[in-house]
Amino acid sequence: MFSIGDFAKHGRVSVRMLRHYDALGLLRPARVDPFTGYRFYEAGQLARLNRVIALKELGFSLDQVGSILDERVGPQALRGMLRLRQAELETAMAAAAARLVQVEARLRTIESEGSMSAYDIVVKSLPPVRLAELTGIAGSYEPHDISPVIGPLYEELCRSMERAGVAPTGPGIAYYEDAPDGAIRVHAALPVAASVDAGQLGGEVRIVTLPGVERAATVVHRGSMDGVLPTAQALARWIDANGHRSAGYARELTLACPEDREQWVTELQEPLA
Repeated sequence: MFSIGDFAKHGRVSVRMLRHYDALGLLRPARVDPFTGYRFYEAGQLARLNRVIALKELGFSLDQVGSILDERVGPQALRGMLRLRQAELETAMAAAAARLVQVEARLRTIESEGSMSAYDIVVKSLPPVRLAELTGIAGSYEPHDISPVIGPLYEELCRSMERAGVAPTGPGIAYYEDAPDGAIRVHAALPVAASVDAGQLGGEVRIVTLPGVERAATVVHRGSMDGVLPTAQALARWIDANGHRSAGYARELTLACPEDREQWVTELQEPLA
């Protein structure tokens, strides 16, 4: 048997924490000396301690931990629960990281107010383009609402085209429209040849022709689209300063899309009235 101090060392927890778990009934000592009150633990109790710590660190309350352990959940079921909780936390962490990128982008925009723009903005015409596309609805035009919608749309579109043996004829184009109740209709699209029809691709994929634009103000954004705000607002300031008027949401032409999102290159194309 181990004294409470030795057991704490082997379990990598504090003595105070073991006393707390004892008081809650989560981990009782194997024996308590009736004269001194000293607590003693067996090596086999490390398994229960590991479960208590793992469940607590994955966000379960101590009451929930007790309920789970009292139900005598087997190792396989417990592993499944922990994997599920791990996935939930990883999703929350990814969302928090994306929010931090957006906060940083907002701060960069604020810090650049009043300074000379470093962006090279060009006005040009956009030709019509034949597209295979999937659409979805985002809650707003904010990056944290757009990204979770457009990413899966492009993944499914690429899978559909690969299954059909259809190769895109150019870079991807994302474009947006207003939807009811302040939502945004998201179009994730890839250009295709005139010989391709929707029947080849199946599912929800549509073949559309995106109309050309006589004049669009364009600017290149480098990095994740979660941090697009400074580029987009620099484009808006240029449009206003040069006496132009926007005629809709900017299209996004993907020029480079490597695995590292910070290496993405995207051209924003905002139609001008």
